[in-house]
Amino acid sequence: MNFLSQSILENTIIDLLWFTGICVFGVLIKRYFSIVLSKVLYRVLRHDKVPIYTCIELLRKPLEVFVILTAIWLASYHIKVPKAWHLTPVEHFGILMVIWKTFQIMLIMSFSWILIRITKFLAIVFQEKAALTESKLDDQFVPFTKDLVIVALVLMTFFSMLGIVFKIDVIALITGLGIGGLAIALAARETLENLFASFTIFLDLPFLVGDTILLDKVTGDVEKIGFRSTRIRTGDGSLVTVPNRLITAQALENLSQRNYRRARYILRLRLDTPADAIKAIINDIQALVESHEKIYHTDPGKTRFDTIGDNSLDILVSYHVATNSIVVLNEVKEEINYQILSIVQKHQAQLAYPTFRIIN
Repeated sequence: MNFLSQSILENTIIDLLWFTGICVFGVLIKRYFSIVLSKVLYRVLRHDKVPIYTCIELLRKPLEVFVILTAIWLASYHIKVPKAWHLTPVEHFGILMVIWKTFQIMLIMSFSWILIRITKFLAIVFQEKAALTESKLDDQFVPFTKDLVIVALVLMTFFSMLGIVFKIDVIALITGLGIGGLAIALAARETLENLFASFTIFLDLPFLVGDTILLDKVTGDVEKIGFRSTRIRTGDGSLVTVPNRLITAQALENLSQRNYRRARYILRLRLDTPADAIKAIINDIQALVESHEKIYHTDPGKTRFDTIGDNSLDILVSYHVATNSIVVLNEVKEEINYQILSIVQKHQAQLAYPTFRIIN
């Protein structure tokens, strides 16, 4: 016992052992503690399609950091700084104050990190639940709410550090922003415009996540609606990011709201094609279109003899496919085109080709 009472740097050996033991204990249990707590949270918020390792991977790192910092904080009560070092007390500005405030900031940030990761896990769970519903609104509402909560947590963390670490009156600070807040708002005008535009999109619902839209020169599927911008995946696989303020400030066409998509093109026959053959071809094409299972039967379209050209007799083929997908439209066009060629051959007609006259 006399050995444990001996001092090293003005700290007894037993206090140093307590300090070391608590720190080592924290390092040893950090992984076990983080996994156990992750499993407890998963059991409370579990979803059949979200595996448990997703929750563990999200929470393990921040929980481990928080456990280690907590262990260091508890262990620090068992030791003191030697007076012989002549360091300024922690209450006054000096190295001890810097160390203590840095530690407080790290502890607050680690706790905020845990809350952000829990928010992300909840978003994954609710996203899977939203996928089971027919409505697309909840599919875009979940990621938007997740981003909103994360921004709120970041702001709370910032003001918590100001109040707890730097002893600033946060309420008075927020109240006294006044002209300074107005200046900041003016400086961040575009950011605020995009933010308000995102709320407009959610309230007005001109489109949902997954819809195909046409915006200026951009056509593609909406992948995400964020605070600042909307992400659109084009037909060639490119990801286009459009600021929300631009979306609400111009005409937008929601292609997914179409009842049908139109196919319209010219079938050119040779000038020597008999009139009876042309009539028969037109009737057969119209019958083919009207009998197709994917044609919009309320308004199937019309095939007609359109123009007598210099080099061809032109038949206008126009029909409506009951889909809003460009992929389905192209598939139907391909099927009908093959059968149109067969109809032309059946009536012993030929497609026209350009002819040229040399003018002297």
